[in-house]
Amino acid sequence: MLILSSCSGQDKKDAADFFLKGNRALNQKNYAEALRLYDEAIAKNADFSDAYLNKGITLLKMGRPADAHEILTEAIKIDPTLTQANLVRAESGLDLGRLREAKQDLQQIEKDYKDSSRFFLVRGNLLGAEGNASLALADYDRSIQLQKLNVEAYVNRGAIYYGLKNWKSAKEDFENALALNPAQPEALNNLGLIATKEQDWKSALSYFDKVLSAAPDDPYSLNNKGYVLLQTGSVEQAKNLIEKSLDKLPKNGYAFRNLGIYYQKAGRPEKATEAFSKAMDIAEPVDMLYGLAGQVYFQQKNIAEACKIWKQGIMLNDSLAIAEAAKNCR
Repeated sequence: MLILSSCSGQDKKDAADFFLKGNRALNQKNYAEALRLYDEAIAKNADFSDAYLNKGITLLKMGRPADAHEILTEAIKIDPTLTQANLVRAESGLDLGRLREAKQDLQQIEKDYKDSSRFFLVRGNLLGAEGNASLALADYDRSIQLQKLNVEAYVNRGAIYYGLKNWKSAKEDFENALALNPAQPEALNNLGLIATKEQDWKSALSYFDKVLSAAPDDPYSLNNKGYVLLQTGSVEQAKNLIEKSLDKLPKNGYAFRNLGIYYQKAGRPEKATEAFSKAMDIAEPVDMLYGLAGQVYFQQKNIAEACKIWKQGIMLNDSLAIAEAAKNCR
């Protein structure tokens, strides 16, 4: 009898060779080549769960969370004990906004990862996305305790502190991240935001410029630098940066708010109102948005519309809207 095997010994050896080469490419951040090599490994051995796992990791690094989620699901079907695939699938689920599925993945592997810095980092990210700041902070604390050099945990814990308006703790975390990686873009950008709040314009520009020197098209730092320039008199340069930011990230409420500020300063209320309205349509919290939008109507003597917008801002805890309504509306 001739027994046909779906995967010969030679195929498995070839698959292992492609897999190891893929790992080298992944470590070198050559993601396209890593992806090609993992595909070669899978073509030789369709049940190679580790190749599916590392392909999923690669896809996530490439900014393709939906594809990563699908491949990692396949890895788990092949080998349900491959718990690292659940961890990485939870990360992709977070990126996709599939919080319930991410939570299920993490709950499934929690006992196996009680000493994993990465596990607590990812679960902290989930808790932050769910709006549970206190539990997120506890998980980031644990992640850092397990791995003192965890740059991402410092950055993400700093972001939670920033959201809580605890500028001192946020600043410390971002500075700790930079001590480990001086080019860490989120830490630089967030320190720039803190300097902006302190009206330390020189320091803010320095932080944003450091990001832009490495990534000239970074939409967040382009927009944030634009805001600082609006405050320091370089309004036309600011407008160019803000519009460039919107080209790269069209759904950025802060960029539309800043464009509205530009038109407000330029004496073009209709354009300012249009930009503020676009920011509102995105339906994400944007500091001072409703306060600024109401100011445009107030300056045009349209008190009723100004107070209507400020009252909407009060519901969203817009500090400028609260102040303007108290001063100008009955």
